[in-house]
Amino acid sequence: MNDRVISVVRDYLVAHPREAERLVPLLELATTAAPVTARTTLPGHVTCGAIAVNTTFRVLQVRHRTLDRWLFPGGHVDDTDPTLVATALRELAEETGVLPSTVRPLRTIPVDIDVHSIPENPEKGEPEHTHYDFRFIFQILRSTGPGTVDLRHDEVTDHRWIPVSDLDGPTGARIAAVLAG
Repeated sequence: MNDRVISVVRDYLVAHPREAERLVPLLELATTAAPVTARTTLPGHVTCGAIAVNTTFRVLQVRHRTLDRWLFPGGHVDDTDPTLVATALRELAEETGVLPSTVRPLRTIPVDIDVHSIPENPEKGEPEHTHYDFRFIFQILRSTGPGTVDLRHDEVTDHRWIPVSDLDGPTGARIAAVLAG
């Protein structure tokens, strides 16, 4: 999987060359024998997120139980995940009940690779570390009426649909650009 990560990052950097400096540590880590997608790989590892956009151009966010923050659905790569996109789809389904059969990818490369620090978690025996969150964008193919979202409450506590225009920073701008065509 390390070679796949390197390939995805290189493709991503073609579209976003100014982000090269902050992704260098990930590329260096991916050239080692350590599996860069394993949650035990430190000082950081790859995670995947799903940016799910509904038919009214609102984006799904979940309230993460441990971090107590609004985030896109996502999480760690499993050994059985064949691709990074598959990880994002699995996490979307696990956390929200939105099934892969009800979405379509809008890009083959991540719309964003967010680099952020995860605080130490003594309960899990995890030191502070870095997540390289590969965020893939999906269009939900049906309306978001009642029953669309079925939360997994052991990981998330709530959900919301927010307008793309309410998302700050480069991620919001990139989502808007993808949706504009």
